[in-house]
Amino acid sequence: MIEYRPLRVALLGAGSVGAQVARLLTENKDELAARVGAELELIGIAVRDAKAPRAEGFPTELITTDVEGLILGADIVIEVMGGIEPARTYILQALNSGSDVITANKALLATHGTELFDTAEQVGAQLYFEAAVAAAIPIIRPLRESLAGDKVQRIMGIVNGSTNYILDRMDTAGISLEAAMAEATELGYLEADPTLDVEGYDAAQKAAILAYLAFHTEVPIEQVHREGITNVTPELMRAAQRDGNVIKLLAIAERIDADKSGVEGISVRVYPTLIPRTHPLGSVRGAFNAVFVEAESAGQLMFYGAGAGGAQTASAILGDLVSAAKRHVAGGPGLADSVHANLPILPIDRIFTRYQITLEATDQPGVLAAIANTFATHEVSFEFVEQHPTPGKKTANLEIGTHEATDAALSAVVAALAASDAVESITSVIRVEGI
Repeated sequence: MIEYRPLRVALLGAGSVGAQVARLLTENKDELAARVGAELELIGIAVRDAKAPRAEGFPTELITTDVEGLILGADIVIEVMGGIEPARTYILQALNSGSDVITANKALLATHGTELFDTAEQVGAQLYFEAAVAAAIPIIRPLRESLAGDKVQRIMGIVNGSTNYILDRMDTAGISLEAAMAEATELGYLEADPTLDVEGYDAAQKAAILAYLAFHTEVPIEQVHREGITNVTPELMRAAQRDGNVIKLLAIAERIDADKSGVEGISVRVYPTLIPRTHPLGSVRGAFNAVFVEAESAGQLMFYGAGAGGAQTASAILGDLVSAAKRHVAGGPGLADSVHANLPILPIDRIFTRYQITLEATDQPGVLAAIANTFATHEVSFEFVEQHPTPGKKTANLEIGTHEATDAALSAVVAALAASDAVESITSVIRVEGI
């Protein structure tokens, strides 16, 4: 028998996600109460414009523009407004009033996460954010709880469904980036301004959050190395197919061992990369997301599923809501996030990676030797070299795969090749992961 008083839930935002949260809370009220041990009462839905049209069945009687009053009357606040302000102000107000907060706001967490976590810890409140990365895929809770006793070495993930859809269509249908983007826009995967997705900003925000949890280190968003997919061409896709690879936009966070200077740190980065089709991430299709985790004791773990959508995001939010509500009923201190490690964020040139370089070189004796010498000078070795004559021209196309080296050394090789008289042009440069 449920005897605990009803828990008052405030919802900030009534967009696609907010509408789904309101629906699920209403439709599954009895089931949620049985799971929690107390009734979850949705006491209000804060909106900017109370007169805006709402979908059929939306509980319009709960709409309010008195956000502060709603927050002060709540035990648990769910923020799905998006953006930095006023979301930051409202979350801080909720935490300082003693309410637990659930948010899906990746941009806010990536820029002001430390401030919010510190505030929650100071007042004894909890901040939940499973929905901020990869929607319905449970990745935050495993990093925050399940792997808390392990040592995470590396996270590599497809965390932006829009770009994965675009790259997948270029791969499977052979269409251009522009055509794939048009399809993604028509399906609602891309906004009118697609920069957030295709230039890697969204993925970088999520990478910062994952790194924070995995390595207990604050990761300023400006220290996340970011490259988008706008330079990926159909020609590059076809070359990847020929070699048994696929191109994915990957968010990578990894622990970097100490070098000669004795400095250990972490690298957090986002860029398009070649990855073998046989790798678990190589088979992720359409708008789906996947996160691949490597931990010292647990080994390799894979998390896969829908990474976007109102219902999917609402599912993650409701999971956090049940956790928060159970804490109220059962008591206990909850979870405290920590940045005790405080590892330095290392620049991109410190990472070890592989490159695949495609260039056009003059087709004459000694050219390949000169190119090989350029690599040797920078202590980078070939993994393979493939030469293809260029019909009607006195040049040859060379596709060169490298062994692992520092990104600094590989970048120096590319710069030296670009300046070489033996090289007419560099067609493409792309990193290789998962080998």
